[in-house]
Amino acid sequence: MKRLSHFDAQGQAHMVDVSDKPVTSRVAMAGAYIKMDPQTLELVQEGTAKKGDVLGVARLAGIMGAKQTAALIPLCHPLPITKVAVELEADATLPGIRIVATVKTTGQTGVEMEALTAVSTAALTVYDMLKAADKTMEIGGIRVLLKDGGKSGRFEA
Repeated sequence: MKRLSHFDAQGQAHMVDVSDKPVTSRVAMAGAYIKMDPQTLELVQEGTAKKGDVLGVARLAGIMGAKQTAALIPLCHPLPITKVAVELEADATLPGIRIVATVKTTGQTGVEMEALTAVSTAALTVYDMLKAADKTMEIGGIRVLLKDGGKSGRFEA
């Protein structure tokens, strides 16, 4: 069984030392969705939600979330993020919103956690902005879709 890198020989949690790792270009993409009533999705698509531009605010929240990952996840390294893109798309088949975040850096460790934090924050923001209209919304499917760069190479879901 592979040893988890966030635990030392005594089993205590610690921040991984990445100082000997090479600096490489790294990218990660993560996805999520938020299901809602069809009428709630119409509010988003028509731009008539009481709190305003749901997708625009959620996009900004996702970007901000990615930038705050090290402050939120105890053992994450603060990274020099070079790009964060958050895409939110209405999907009538859910019904709801599909969210994809892409995060890039040039550094010694990957940005999977930043991408996951971006989609999570965006989804929570959609919920917050629409909860007065629909308390039954469901957030799910949060996962890494792609990661590339570094020693472990490329992963695609």
